[in-house]
Amino acid sequence: MRLVFLGPPGAGKGTQADLLSEKTGLPHISPGDMFRRAVKEGSELGRKVKEYMDGGLLVPDDVTVGVIRERMLEPDCAAGFILDGFPRNMRQAEALDVMMSEAGVRLDAAVNFEVPFDILVERSVGRRVCRGCGATYHLRHNPPRAEGICDECGGELVQRDDDREETVKERLSVYSRETRPLVEYYREKGILVSVNGDQALDAVAAELASVLRDLAERPR
Repeated sequence: MRLVFLGPPGAGKGTQADLLSEKTGLPHISPGDMFRRAVKEGSELGRKVKEYMDGGLLVPDDVTVGVIRERMLEPDCAAGFILDGFPRNMRQAEALDVMMSEAGVRLDAAVNFEVPFDILVERSVGRRVCRGCGATYHLRHNPPRAEGICDECGGELVQRDDDREETVKERLSVYSRETRPLVEYYREKGILVSVNGDQALDAVAAELASVLRDLAERPR
């Protein structure tokens, strides 16, 4: 099965992609993860990506498309894959169409994880991370026993820069401009399915599994 996961930042796409990958064996392909790994390893790609990241720039579409093209040619993708974070815009979506056509395959579905923006802001702004052990809390949904102190190691809890309200709202604004149009793009292709991402993790996974079962049973 060949899937694209869509949805705004913080909607849980990556978590659900990991869970589905573990369950099905389909590779989870995330450009962000690939770029971070390349930077950590100091590869040629990593050095190129780091230049953009250090300059506060997005990795250009041609670089991203090239990385995804190479990854999709690897043997473990022959039976399918889960794309998370790609395509990010219409140019990347069109490039993916070309890749799929050249390979003689097609996408089975674009799964849209729907979560209201106000919920996403609240999720992020309330998140706190332990400076010591990395444990994660939420001021409303999963608070520490003592304010500002990690239950696990007693370390200081901090708010990451990425979780500040202005940063979250800017990411959502970019999503609305660049990525949200893909929802209609895949709807018009007849392959869009939606999942309610505003649920507990297990409930989202169960709904996704049901959607994919229904998809597999449709006549091709």
